[in-house]
Amino acid sequence: MEAFNLTPSDLSTFILNGIPGLEDAHIWISIPFSMFYIICLLGNFMVLFVVCKEQTLHKPMFLLICMLALTDICQCTCIVPKALCIFWFHSKVITVDGCFTQIFFLYMLGGMQSAVLVIMAFDRYVAICHPLRYATILTNARIAELGLVGLIRAVLLILPMPLLLRKVPFCTNRVIPHTYCEYLTVVKFSCGETTVNQMYSLLVLLVIIGSDLILGGLSYGMIIRAVLRISSKKASQKALNTCTAHICVILMAFTPLVFSALTRRFSQGIATHIDVLLANLYLILPPMLNPIIYGVKTKELREKLRIYTCRM
Repeated sequence: MEAFNLTPSDLSTFILNGIPGLEDAHIWISIPFSMFYIICLLGNFMVLFVVCKEQTLHKPMFLLICMLALTDICQCTCIVPKALCIFWFHSKVITVDGCFTQIFFLYMLGGMQSAVLVIMAFDRYVAICHPLRYATILTNARIAELGLVGLIRAVLLILPMPLLLRKVPFCTNRVIPHTYCEYLTVVKFSCGETTVNQMYSLLVLLVIIGSDLILGGLSYGMIIRAVLRISSKKASQKALNTCTAHICVILMAFTPLVFSALTRRFSQGIATHIDVLLANLYLILPPMLNPIIYGVKTKELREKLRIYTCRM
């Protein structure tokens, strides 16, 4: 009843209820949320700062790391501040336009992140399979062009999602059991026909995640084939080590995403609070861990980060 008391009489708002069943623990849940967010911002901004300052790091691989850092910062910022407002101040109201805007940017940034990871896989493929042609195939300008293509693809595929939502009517019960406007959760509150909305969201998932997993898998298939042909065990191990950071980031990005998407669509046995917590964690943990992984696994970046950290 408390949630309904917060609902204005007009139909231009939704109520984000936080984590259902754990309302009494919201203040405690906010502690790891805020810590993860601060670490995410510090780590990713540090990576961006160091790469921008160091001329020696103005290379395709580090430009891709910067793209990933930017998408991580923006994606976390899409959900965490509002979630903290819910936890700390019980500020649960979000306008319909604000909700649809959050959906667009959240999923568009997810599509952009997926594109960056695929470009990273292609970067590793060229570096290992065609090392002598690397500098001519992958220039900074080429990476920027590929990043722009990934951004345009994400915008074009995701933009119809909020536009389709605008065409369906919503029921008077607008209390969303979530910390942010998750697309399928919002769709469930429609009183109209939502088959098109659900089918389109599934199509987007298959096109973006499916195609990117296939392209990334092909890149690593050719990388493994090239490594197996190297006679020197030390050289083959060194080649694989250059991919370690990227493989870790891919696993962190895609595994929880695919698991969360499939369980939300096809499983009815998961408790709501578990589902909401998982949906938040897969958006918060990878952006927090990505700069740590690249900082530890990438020698050039690690050394520059150490130098700048020691100066502080």
